[in-house]
Amino acid sequence: MSNRDLILNRIRHACTVEYVELSSVPFFHQKNLDILDKFKKVFTEMGGEWLDKDLKNPLKAVNDKLASAKNICSVVSEVKGNYEITSQSSPNSLHDIDFAVVRASFGVAETGSICLTEKDLVVNTLGYLPQHLIVLLDPKEIVENLHDAYARPEWKIYHYAALHSGPSATADIEGVLIRGAQGVRSLSLLLF
Repeated sequence: MSNRDLILNRIRHACTVEYVELSSVPFFHQKNLDILDKFKKVFTEMGGEWLDKDLKNPLKAVNDKLASAKNICSVVSEVKGNYEITSQSSPNSLHDIDFAVVRASFGVAETGSICLTEKDLVVNTLGYLPQHLIVLLDPKEIVENLHDAYARPEWKIYHYAALHSGPSATADIEGVLIRGAQGVRSLSLLLF
């Protein structure tokens, strides 16, 4: 046996897989927490705009925002857009979209975030290139904290998933806040 084979065999022997039980991490749930109130509070603190649902016309707030928009890309069946995309659309083809309308996979109350996957966006740049983003979210899909969020299957079944916490923003040393610096200028949310 050559020295090379001897060394490689020793390495292989030393690298045998040993089953180790993973430690259990608690979810740190808070007692008597109203998840929806917490989500709404943090979402608005992060610069998001909360859209209230009209009982007679649940999508009235969304339609009002879209009324004067020129280019609307909607990937949800509930809202009609005038710019169609498919998974084969070029990512940079969305550069002139005024409003994008998507449905989030879930929300996180602790951070006021929404999760957008490749399935939700169809083309990943739909979450970043439009001027404004309107998100529909099923209120039953809001989890309490990041521990709950990372236990969800979206992180394992999709190639792309990202948490969005409000519109894009940046601030310089003097504390001047600029929205839309690297992404959408506004992020509005309707529980629907």
